[in-house]
This record gives sequence, structure tokens and C-alpha cells, in this order.
Amino acid sequence: MHTDTCIIGAGPGGATAAITLARMGKPSVLVDKAIFPRDKICGDALSGKVVEVFRKLDPSLVDRIAAEPSHLGSWGVTFVAPNTKALRVPFRQHFDKDQEQAPGFIAKRLDFDNFLVEECRRYPEIDLREGVALTEFRREGDRWVLSDKAGNTVISARMVIVADGAHSRFAKVVHGQQVEPKHYCAGLRAYYKGVQGMDADNFIELHFLKDFLPGYFWIFPLPNGMANVGVGMRTDKVSQRKVNLKARMFEIIEKYPELKDRFAGAELQGKVQGFGLPLGSRKRRISGEGYLLIGDAGSLIDPFTGEGIGNALYSGYFAAHQVQRSQASGDFSAAALRVYDQEVYARLWSELKLSHRMQRLVNYPWLFNFVVNKARRNKVLSETISCMFEDLDLRERLRNPMFYFKLLFANGR
Repeated sequence: MHTDTCIIGAGPGGATAAITLARMGKPSVLVDKAIFPRDKICGDALSGKVVEVFRKLDPSLVDRIAAEPSHLGSWGVTFVAPNTKALRVPFRQHFDKDQEQAPGFIAKRLDFDNFLVEECRRYPEIDLREGVALTEFRREGDRWVLSDKAGNTVISARMVIVADGAHSRFAKVVHGQQVEPKHYCAGLRAYYKGVQGMDADNFIELHFLKDFLPGYFWIFPLPNGMANVGVGMRTDKVSQRKVNLKARMFEIIEKYPELKDRFAGAELQGKVQGFGLPLGSRKRRISGEGYLLIGDAGSLIDPFTGEGIGNALYSGYFAAHQVQRSQASGDFSAAALRVYDQEVYARLWSELKLSHRMQRLVNYPWLFNFVVNKARRNKVLSETISCMFEDLDLRERLRNPMFYFKLLFANGR
């Protein structure tokens, strides 16, 4: 089959790219090795960037996802420092839950990904092909020829949008992408029913426990009394310390009194499963001759929170606009596609860079405690952390030396 654009992977990033192209009137072939609905191991948190992209595409998407009983509105995040002090950070500095729509959501990937795939089915411009695994890629003239493992040619495409996740074969074989332990996180996810003490406003929880640093433990609320519970730690640290993440996760639940009480009546649902998170803690090339890497395939996961879905949606949105530009100019060269890299990093890099600084902060528990204690009293820092989730542009503030002076020495609220 010949097509202008083939999208490999129908997860959040790939589906967003396909929908964005469709709304421009441009066809695409969207291919996934799975048949939906299918599960995906993840933390399940949908940040404010998800809502932002939906509003750019079709504001009714936000209303529809808010009406889904499988999607839970979330209003903020709670950071728990090594000294067990908690910092509640709303996704918005000022909100009225009774009058405003939630700025973020939490949903199992089984449900969220299927929601987006069903949206794709609504567009005649999207040729969705499920149960097709593309594993071989070769360049013929100005096109990519994509084949299955038997060597059968499936698709010939002028442009390929690579959205097949952290273990993308295209990114590895064609782009030369490798796992970088200092910029990669190992994670485990489990589902529990009946965890007590969940936040009334469905804040997600990130616990930075003293004897598990630089890793973190999370609890994310889900509908129907469920919770996504897990641990994450940078891969190089897991190797150096020979950490058994599964054993440590259960140990954390049993060791810390405040957690043990909350899990006393909770029941594990299903298996504990592992996954990898390629972190956006350094800039990389995310394009090449006739192709664009998006989402996890482009290593765009937030290095501090581990959140990647919002970044996947934004990169998919930008990728579709790059396809539009390339089709208009007829230029699909690696040099021309660099504009996509610039667009993605112009939107995401200030946030990723700040998150990387905060990731390094957990190597110094006393400093992390200081920052959390300071943020509980210091409006400057509290608002800055909140801005990370509101996705405001922090570059000008971070360039100003007075910001750091106020951060260290301001005592007022």
C-alpha cells in the first residue's frame, strides 16, 4: 500500500498525530501491532498538556473525556519529601472544583488509549490497521518501505511518524537510538483496590523516601476505589545498587507506618508489571530523512515526574504540522525536518530541563527537604513548582538571577 504518511503505533502520540492530520484533511495509515482495546503498562496520569492539546484539536474532546466514567478528574500533586513532609501543589494556583473542569485526569491506559482509537475511527482520513507488526524498514528513493517480520512489504510511505514507544524498533534500527542508563528509568506498576486516605481532590502522590532515593514511590487514584501504585528508579542506579524493584515496592508498603495503615485492607489486583521510561533529560535528534520520532520513541518523558502522555500528544501534534509543511514544500529531507525538533523543544525543553534539575535534587535528601519546607512557606517556589504542571513558560523567570535570590532568602508567603 502506498501512502503519504504512515504512523507506526496507535498509542496517545500516534493517535493524536493521525487526528491532527485528519482535521487538516490529510490522510494517513495508522498501524499498531496490537488489537484494541489493549493494556499498556504506565502510571496512567494525564497532565494538563493532554487537555491543552485536546482543546487545540477539538474542545469537545475534553468534554467527552470528562464524561467518561473510566476517567477521573485530578486537581494536583502531593510531593512527600524524605523527611515525610508533604507539599500539596495544585495544578492551578486558584480553582473552584465546583465551577471548573479538572485540569488533569487519571485513567487506565486500557481505557484512555481505546478512547483515542475510537476517535480515530470517526475520521475517514485515518486508515487504522490493527494487528500489524512492522519490523523491517528500508529506504527506496524518496520513500520508506515498511515490512513485517516475514519480509512481506506492507506499506510504502513518503513520511513515517514513529510512535511505537520506549522500545521502538524503528528508533533503534534506523535512528540508532540506544538505552542510556543515566537517562532511562525502570518502573513497576501495580493496581490495588481499597487503598485508604486518598486525597479528596484526587491529587496524585509522589513519595521520595529516604532509603529509596533517588527512586520514588507513587500512588495515583483511579475510579471505583482503584489506585495505580508503583516505583521508579533511574536504570544506572538500579544496576549499581542491584535493586530488586518488586521486593522494594512491597517492602516500602510494609515498612512505612503511614503507608502500611493505608494498605492494610487493600488488595492487589493482577500482577506487578515492569516498564521502561526513556527520559527527556537531554536534547536529542528526534527526526531524520523522511521520519519523525514522537512520544516515548523520541525519549520525551519528564525526568522528575515520569509523565509522558502529555509530551507524546504535543509531539504528535507538532509532527502532523511538520507533515503539512513538508507536503507543501515537497521537502522531506533531514535538514528540513529539523524544524520539528526545534518546535518540540521550544515547547517542552524549559520544563524538561527544570525537571532534570529537580531529579538531581533527590540525590541530596537534606536539600530536597529544604526545598519542600521552603515551598510550604515560600510563594515563589510553590508557584514555580505549580507552573511545571500548568505548563507556563518558565524560561524568563529562570534566566533572572533575582528568582534564585528570592527562592533562597524570601520568607514571606
